[in-house]
Amino acid sequence: MEISVNSLKNEKILVLGLSTTGFAAAKFLLRAGADCFLSDSKEYPKDPVEAQKAEILKNNGVKFEFGGHTEDFIKGSKFCILSPSIPPESDILALLDELNIPYFSDLELSYLLKPENAEIVTITGTNGKTTTTMLTSHILGQKFFAPAAGNVGVSPLDYLCFENFIDNKELCAEQNKGDNTAKSPDFLVIEASSYQLHYTGAFSPDMAVFCNLTPDHINWHKNIENYFYDKAKMYDRMGENQHAILNLNDDAVKNIKTKAKIHFFALEDKYEELQNIDGAIDRASYIKGGKVYYGNEEIINTDEVPIVGNHNLQNVMCAVISAKIAGLDNETIKKGIKTFKAPKHRCELIITKNGISYYNDSKATNPEASIVAIGAFDGKKVSLIAGGRDKNTSLDEFSKLIKEKIDKVVLIGEAAERFNDALKDAGFSNIVFADTLSDAIDKAEEGNPDVVLFSPACASFDMFKNYEMRGDAFRDYVLSR
Repeated sequence: MEISVNSLKNEKILVLGLSTTGFAAAKFLLRAGADCFLSDSKEYPKDPVEAQKAEILKNNGVKFEFGGHTEDFIKGSKFCILSPSIPPESDILALLDELNIPYFSDLELSYLLKPENAEIVTITGTNGKTTTTMLTSHILGQKFFAPAAGNVGVSPLDYLCFENFIDNKELCAEQNKGDNTAKSPDFLVIEASSYQLHYTGAFSPDMAVFCNLTPDHINWHKNIENYFYDKAKMYDRMGENQHAILNLNDDAVKNIKTKAKIHFFALEDKYEELQNIDGAIDRASYIKGGKVYYGNEEIINTDEVPIVGNHNLQNVMCAVISAKIAGLDNETIKKGIKTFKAPKHRCELIITKNGISYYNDSKATNPEASIVAIGAFDGKKVSLIAGGRDKNTSLDEFSKLIKEKIDKVVLIGEAAERFNDALKDAGFSNIVFADTLSDAIDKAEEGNPDVVLFSPACASFDMFKNYEMRGDAFRDYVLSR
């Protein structure tokens, strides 16, 4: 589908859902002069922040319907931008198909409308996306305007800037060292979820990172094959002048087929395999002898990397490859790595006091993510706080690793009993229960561990609105005493 900014003027465009995506899409369409209609299956928001969004859009000419989607409101739309969490089998998508209204994510629209001088770097995978996105943005930002967008909470549409069209000065000032000149990004670094990528048909980034693959969002995708397909299909559209950055330590990811130039990143255990792939090492990032390399160039010592664990070394290697492709010199890349701070809620060191280091890994909403965090603390006495709303994925590997590496587990939330049973089946018995997160922190401190790690391996919705609120509660309690 061909779309230009000028072609949007006075056209009826539909937005589904008053979400972060919906709000950004509606603002974008207003600025483009479109006739924007927003339909939401939920009732008018009671939350004051969401209600304020609705009022802002309404006062600027957006037409609304709440509490359902009606044919009369929707028909005649040129296309639809939808909240990417809407399941593919939804009745509203069937209605859009019946009315011959194309629909896609904000990711697709951003790609179709991006200025020619802006390059897109996309990061996908199951775990590590946000850290890799923020780190890549931070390193590229040493020399370029390279804001992070997508699943980090800011739509890429917010950064698209055209002459006499979008005034993005506020975002520019926030992301570009105070420079509030409205401009297009040199690089737009996008964290792309499987939901967003599912609703694309043309999206083809200049660089595409695939961090790893483990089962997640299976209820939405129905099976891991569909989940993998949605994440990997962008590589089918990429050409020889684009770059695929793939994880050699992940059997599914390393075998992705694409016409793009392939750059592998690899931990030290895969160094020999990397050497045996013809020409691969020259455009790869890898670990050898306690150092991060790109090709034969030494970038940084691993003990200088400020974020912990092998998973974060993989995130660093992804960012190194993107930076080298962008033309950054090694000293600039090293400076970017050393000055980077972990995003909130992702194995984030809150404080060290009385000999205990407190790590907030609230973003670990599945066992695979917690496995990664647990592996970051070899040789430490660790008390793990886990539990929440269960995703009912396998706990076998999670329990096995806890038996090998964790001193004590404190369980909270709806999943506590199933986690307890799985841990006992694995032969681990130092388990205690807590009714609240603050109680769990108190109990985790008993026995003077080196580390209190909050890595729930579950969704937050039994006790908190989202993982951010859960992580904030952990931080606030740890710092309050």
